[in-house]
Amino acid sequence: MFMLKELLVFRSHLDEQEREELDSGGLLVHIIQGYVGCQPFRTAATQGQISVISRLSSKRAGMRYKTRGIDDNGNVANFVETETVISNTEWCFSYTQIRGSVPVFWEQEGLQLASHKIQLSRGSEATKPAVRRHFEELIQKYEDIHILDLLGTKDQGEITLSQEYRSQVEDLGPLLRHLHMTRFDYHSQVKGGNYEQIMALLNHVRGASERYGYFYHDLLSNTIVQTQRGVFRTSCLDCLDRTNVIQSNLSKEAVELLLHNVLPQDSRFGSLMSMHSELWADNGDLLSKIYTGTGALKSEVTRSGKMSFAGMLGDATKSLNRFVINNFQDKDRQEVIDLLLGKMSHQRPVAIHDPVHDSIESEMKARIGEYSQKIQIDVFVGTYNLNGKLPSGDSLDAWLCFDKEVPEPDMYVIGFQEIVKLTARQIAVTDENKRRTWEQEVEKTINRKSRARYIQLRSVQLVGAALMIYVKEQNVPSIRNVECSIKKTGLGGMAGNKGAVAIRMDYYETSLCLVTSHLASGQDNLQERNDDFHTINNGITFARGRDISSHDIILWCGDFNYRVDMENDQIRALVSQGNYFEIFRCDQLKRSIDYGEAFYGYKEGIIAFAPTYRYDIGTDNYDTSEKYRAPAWTDRILYRGRGIYQTSYERAEQRTSDHRPVMSMFVLELTTLDTEAKEKMEDTLYRKSSSKSLAIGTLAAKNGAGLGPRGLLVAPEKLRSEVGPKYDRVSQNAGKVLLSKSTINAGLSTSDVSV
Repeated sequence: MFMLKELLVFRSHLDEQEREELDSGGLLVHIIQGYVGCQPFRTAATQGQISVISRLSSKRAGMRYKTRGIDDNGNVANFVETETVISNTEWCFSYTQIRGSVPVFWEQEGLQLASHKIQLSRGSEATKPAVRRHFEELIQKYEDIHILDLLGTKDQGEITLSQEYRSQVEDLGPLLRHLHMTRFDYHSQVKGGNYEQIMALLNHVRGASERYGYFYHDLLSNTIVQTQRGVFRTSCLDCLDRTNVIQSNLSKEAVELLLHNVLPQDSRFGSLMSMHSELWADNGDLLSKIYTGTGALKSEVTRSGKMSFAGMLGDATKSLNRFVINNFQDKDRQEVIDLLLGKMSHQRPVAIHDPVHDSIESEMKARIGEYSQKIQIDVFVGTYNLNGKLPSGDSLDAWLCFDKEVPEPDMYVIGFQEIVKLTARQIAVTDENKRRTWEQEVEKTINRKSRARYIQLRSVQLVGAALMIYVKEQNVPSIRNVECSIKKTGLGGMAGNKGAVAIRMDYYETSLCLVTSHLASGQDNLQERNDDFHTINNGITFARGRDISSHDIILWCGDFNYRVDMENDQIRALVSQGNYFEIFRCDQLKRSIDYGEAFYGYKEGIIAFAPTYRYDIGTDNYDTSEKYRAPAWTDRILYRGRGIYQTSYERAEQRTSDHRPVMSMFVLELTTLDTEAKEKMEDTLYRKSSSKSLAIGTLAAKNGAGLGPRGLLVAPEKLRSEVGPKYDRVSQNAGKVLLSKSTINAGLSTSDVSV
């Protein structure tokens, strides 16, 4: 699709005759990824062909541990439409099913062998718009959907995923009249080779199966006798092994129903059903190779209906191969897939220089104000080094809440550092419980006094650094392509005690990157802090090769640990006088930015508050310990980009930690497109262009010229002489010339014509 994209746009603007000429050349070859298997069959009464065809969607393509769940457009990983087709000379039968990853935002990170380590990567409320888009599209295409959830009830990860799946479906409101859901714990039900339990599931859903029916075409009369009125959407963890077994059995039942209705007297169906099983087993193997690199597990069950000891050993070997491939090869394979699909940020489609298209595209850009508008949102950014402390009971209102005169933020960006104590144990196994405690405290605080309801969009943690994003509920549908990335800088990049967490998103048509970081500490480690910045700035990457600097707007907060190059007692004396300007002249971060050593191109508001570090906990006294650390503005908020305005920059008097939290308010100017208005304008311009091209063609015909493909004027030599010397490019071939746009403009005085 990516390689053909510009050619398809070119084709869409041709008239019918030109389109047929282009198609006849066979240049545009569409390719699907999936499986096709066909076998001829013969029974006592008829002969024909049986086929199984699987079409894998490219909208969220990728490898197993790199591509999971749903995206903001409602596309899910490993989404496959599988069709069983049986035909002879008299009729054609088709039965369609779909499979796809559980449609919520979830991930699996780290080495995977026995444990699934499933993590829901977005809050339930923030997931709803994507789930709604997914099922709206399915209902529009397939009418009714019966969901088969095959996830287990013993693995905690699968339990969490299944519960979230059911919760999201139950919240779909009016769509529920088209949806039905059945829960079937495959592993528990068939434990010990008890595959007869699959029949219990088929009996349970038989009413839906009979109601949906199948597609049947009478070839003799060329009439469609019946259509399929719904599909089963089957999913397990990977939508491969368990899913393929269940889908093959559903297909088998549909085929048996067909044969009973069409050939009730024919009893020789054994070979046909055997072919059906083989095709479905091959289908499962190939789809599994695409997604995991190995054939499907339990393929022997699909082929024969039971599992032998040899089959169990084969599955164990496949599982080990999957572990190696998924953890050590999938990263490179994912990059190849993204490259082929044109999803890398640096990629540009093949350029087709079509004069009409180029002219209209240029005019569309010039008139962008007619189908887009600028809107403003208020964003709160806060950063707080917690020193490993839990909420102490002190209200966070002074930090997170504003006076009634200040607009309520549309988005909260909350960065924490040292959310846990930076011990060797924490670095090895990060404790997420403290992060969840602070998440609850933040959410409770911002919703207590707000007129709107805030929901968590995303939360990410790297040992002590954590980033939490909260948005107004009504704004969630406007946000898409939310991703996170982390970068360790501790111990030369091996440890996460120092580093950064970043979240990116597209808010309407504007890309945002939000970062919190904890840089190297110590008065004299200025160069190490600068190096940490460059490591993070270059090392934080998102899907499609995007990095921090590729975004329209960047908000970067954290404990940067930059100190003040001034004597400790002198700093304290100036603080007591409120002379922050004199201190700030010696601030290390200011000098690093001024000299282009770090955070080049970033801006910071005027600091009119006291240094935020280091306090005796629970007091307003700067450090009185043996180390007697000098006060400094270690906690900072920087920004970069166009259409960003800072309206406040201050600190709050929270005494939970040895730091004081800092907060800032921003107004961001975002671009939003009216897609319908854009398409309407584009269509109008193309129709206008076509009518003018036709008029020029008529005029040219009087001089013996003809209008070639795309309205390019093909004229004999005499038209060239009549036009005169006012042309910029003329190509001559076999007595004909091709006149460019400006040539026609000069000769015919039609300045707005594209030919």
